[in-house]
Amino acid sequence: MEIEFDVKITSNILYDYMLRHTYSSLSGLTGSLVGVLMLMLFASNRQPICLIIGAVILLYLPWTLFIKSKQQALNTPAFKKPLHYRLSDEGIEVSQDGTTEKMGWENMYRAVSTTHSIVVYTTRTSACIFPKKDLGENRYKVIEIISTHMPPKKVRIRG
Repeated sequence: MEIEFDVKITSNILYDYMLRHTYSSLSGLTGSLVGVLMLMLFASNRQPICLIIGAVILLYLPWTLFIKSKQQALNTPAFKKPLHYRLSDEGIEVSQDGTTEKMGWENMYRAVSTTHSIVVYTTRTSACIFPKKDLGENRYKVIEIISTHMPPKKVRIRG
């Protein structure tokens, strides 16, 4: 089984990935919990400082991720052109401008889906991002290939 496709990484795709990555981590969840608790504290005691702290905590991270995704999309040469992917029984191959990198399925960390993408983590912090809009009809075949080659406990993809 094999499939090839091209993807274009935009700032919106990066932002979607960064939100998923950040809010699925312990620090992202803890920050959100503290922000919500501060708003609840404000609701009970009407101390404006609680409202300010809660709002800053809850709005700061998404805003900084938005800015970071814009900067990264503009400043990363690999994101200026489409990336060509080939998924096969051996693994994932990505190429651009004559350079090719291959990664075996056994080395993949996990696979997840976001609102706009299918993400295959190659390490805890590095990933191949497949925007759903670029996959089109091939999306379900990509999911099938990933699910076939990675252990079920590592795959958290919703179509």
